[in-house]
Amino acid sequence: MKRTSLAALVAASLAIGLPQAGHAAWPVFDATNYGQNVLQAARALEQINNQIQQLQNQAVMLQNMAKNLQRLDFSSLGQLQGALNRIDGLMMQVDGLSFDLTQLEGQWRQQYPSSYDATVSTSDIATAARERWQSAMNAFRQTMRVQSQIVENVRADEGLLTDLVNRSQGAVGALQAQQAANQLIALSAKQQMQIQTLMAAHYRAEAEDAARKAQAEEAARETTRRFLGSGSAYSGN
Repeated sequence: MKRTSLAALVAASLAIGLPQAGHAAWPVFDATNYGQNVLQAARALEQINNQIQQLQNQAVMLQNMAKNLQRLDFSSLGQLQGALNRIDGLMMQVDGLSFDLTQLEGQWRQQYPSSYDATVSTSDIATAARERWQSAMNAFRQTMRVQSQIVENVRADEGLLTDLVNRSQGAVGALQAQQAANQLIALSAKQQMQIQTLMAAHYRAEAEDAARKAQAEEAARETTRRFLGSGSAYSGN
């Protein structure tokens, strides 16, 4: 029974596959056309993949640009300015000769006269010498205060330097790295400014002390001259 049914099914299939009278024949399979269609579809798929890859590359580029433009969430400017302001405050508290050029000229003529007028008494000369000594001492004291402040700033710079280096090494983009580098440069510039300020205070103190000694010699000569007078008091006349 099963064999009969199978034979009938095969016969029916063959009958369907044969051309019937009054009907058109089945189209013939064109392998060349089919291959060309497959090739075109493959090329189109390749173009789509290339476009997808380009879009992915653009997305990565935009992400990198975003990282490069990301700002560093840290600024040492306030700390650097604060340290310089403290030193500047000490320099403004100067006693004696001023760092201001206009004021310095007037103070110099007053404290270090080229000669002593006859109206200036010996007591006035001694008082002026005492004031110059005190001014020189104040200058040395100010230099030491500036030194102490710079030492304190340098200790604080150690932590700041470590922080900036770590942030520079951990920068996620070019902008963060550049900003961290700029702050490291600013830290170096601040330290150089501190040294320049210290040198100004130091040389001012030395110059004032040297001027005080020179003026003391002139004051001593004037005092001796007045003490000796014309010499008639010791002539026996």
